[in-house]
Amino acid sequence: MRAPGLARTSRSRSKTGTARYHRGVLYDYTAATVESVASETDAALAKADSLLAAAAAAAPSFESTLLPLELAGAAVAVGYGRGAFLAQVHTDSAVRDAGQEAEERISKWRVGVPFREDIYRAVRAFAETDEAAALDGERPRLLDFWLRDFRRAGQELDPEQRAELESLRNRLVELEVAFQRNVNEYQDQIDVTREQLAGLPDDYVDRLSPGSRDGTYRVSLDYPELNPFLEQARDRTLREQLFRKHWSRSVDKNRPLLAEALRLRQRIAELLGHPTWAHYGMELKMASDPQRVADFYAELTPAIAAATEGEVATLASAMNADGPDGQLEVWDWRYYDDQARRALGIDQSKVSEYLPLEAVMDGLFEITGEVLGLSYRQVADTRAWHDSVRLYEILSADGELIASFYADLFPREGKFGHAAAYQLVVGHRRTDGEYEKPVSAIVANFTPPSGDRPSLLTHREVETLFHEFGHILHMSLTRAEFARFSGAETEWDFVEAPSQIMQHWIWNASVLRRFARHYRTGEPMPPELASQLVGARMLNVGIRTATQAFYGALDLGLHAGDASPDLDDVLRSTYAVTRMPYPEGTFMLSGFAHVMGGYDAGYYGYMWSEVIGDDMFGRFAAEGVLSPSVGADYRREILEPNGSRSADDMVRAFLGREPSNEAFLRLRGMLPRE
Repeated sequence: MRAPGLARTSRSRSKTGTARYHRGVLYDYTAATVESVASETDAALAKADSLLAAAAAAAPSFESTLLPLELAGAAVAVGYGRGAFLAQVHTDSAVRDAGQEAEERISKWRVGVPFREDIYRAVRAFAETDEAAALDGERPRLLDFWLRDFRRAGQELDPEQRAELESLRNRLVELEVAFQRNVNEYQDQIDVTREQLAGLPDDYVDRLSPGSRDGTYRVSLDYPELNPFLEQARDRTLREQLFRKHWSRSVDKNRPLLAEALRLRQRIAELLGHPTWAHYGMELKMASDPQRVADFYAELTPAIAAATEGEVATLASAMNADGPDGQLEVWDWRYYDDQARRALGIDQSKVSEYLPLEAVMDGLFEITGEVLGLSYRQVADTRAWHDSVRLYEILSADGELIASFYADLFPREGKFGHAAAYQLVVGHRRTDGEYEKPVSAIVANFTPPSGDRPSLLTHREVETLFHEFGHILHMSLTRAEFARFSGAETEWDFVEAPSQIMQHWIWNASVLRRFARHYRTGEPMPPELASQLVGARMLNVGIRTATQAFYGALDLGLHAGDASPDLDDVLRSTYAVTRMPYPEGTFMLSGFAHVMGGYDAGYYGYMWSEVIGDDMFGRFAAEGVLSPSVGADYRREILEPNGSRSADDMVRAFLGREPSNEAFLRLRGMLPRE
């Protein structure tokens, strides 16, 4: 690495230009239609099916049997990026509908490949050859993974059971896609007067749409409206109303979909010889077994519970002194947490004035450029699905193009409602020997510009941006030979670690002040404000950590026991870790898209990977928070291999030891006193 020039190179990203390979490779999303979504999906699946047919018919060899399977997966990924992805972001509901149909088709195709007996026979025949025994590099891992897929698809079952299994898996795809669509499109609100918005800043009020009654304002469930209201609105009754709406999204449509999905998952697990869906799912994960996850929580829960107990009592005292008499409720704690931060001199609306989106993006690029040896360039001709979407190139320090990514950062009706990163083109070695340059997208719902004010992010939104950019880096810096192991294709409970580690940089006062500048004056954030903000990082961290523990325990409660659990009982029992009363009359599972979007029996992975991310960041904390040498190790051992090595091996290689939860507990002040 050429450290002296890295920061200068990364700052140059503010220049714009036409991407050097944009017209040749990047897709023109402005031309997307219902018909194009269907035709792109048709073309991708046709190409993939042709490759599979060739693999099934050829004499067994790596080049003629396994490689076509790899290339088929890469082709389908391109089809997803040009079609199914638009279900999450397109402005036209008809195109989103077409994208949903495309997503179902692609998901069913992916599910169906291991069920094909002709492909199984071809791969099994190859596995028995001398060539297969002599494979090296990523190739033996690729073969092992395909053999595992075939076993999990029931190729060792009798034909009747195998047919049932495939039918169940296809139905499960339909349920998961419908569930997510219901969440995306759900709309609800409260209408409030200006007086009822007491406590909220003028710029927040200015962004609100008119309510259904004259003289009122609409506060929706979109996060840029929801979160500040729960944190700053003085009217406790209205906070409760909005919270209850949020925790009951799509309940009529999604509750039965979830219940059916749980039954199907359990039956799939039983067919394949697993006691529960959690046992089946964790076979592919770093944890490998539900007992390891149970032990993980058992080690952490006592310290989390002790911290949470004290924090809830403190906030309840503040609430009772403020007027309300009784228990602290879930719609109260964020408000009194915000009040506590204000008492420390932290006004989130003032903090946001130092976090305009442009400055934050500059800081994100400067930090990752310096640490990882990268530079960035914004592309003027985006040809994206919406005018607000930005397109960037990621370059090596010497200017070589590595990858591209889109940033779709503001709310829109019908758009995916949270924050996520999507792979649109997967990096892999092509048959011509060249490396396919990855393309990805951040999709988020940050505070939009309003009037004469640019997009001013909350510190939490900055944390989310850095988190999601960790996924983008993981997808973009891959050097895996095969698409099967590229980008986010690592163990699902490790995939968040490269994002969790990213959040640490915005909690370092000196790093924060490098990019936090007032949107009007350009002055850096005052040192005292930055220090106060960072110093309050772990304020009420017990409650926040307990909330994550609740989500993880809830997920396991759904998938590690009965096939048809009492959903309300599971919610109540797992919520107890927060030390707050359960909000009766709500059903947050109907909007908890994670359990129907790939994190089923895997939500624990957020905390699991957070523990690992904290542990890995410990190297930066010890050797230099922006150390290019540690960054080079991190890029080489974690970001580039992706799924081509086991997560356990990668973490040990980077840390030089077994991972530990000590850094996680120490950072939160939860280590037991000796």
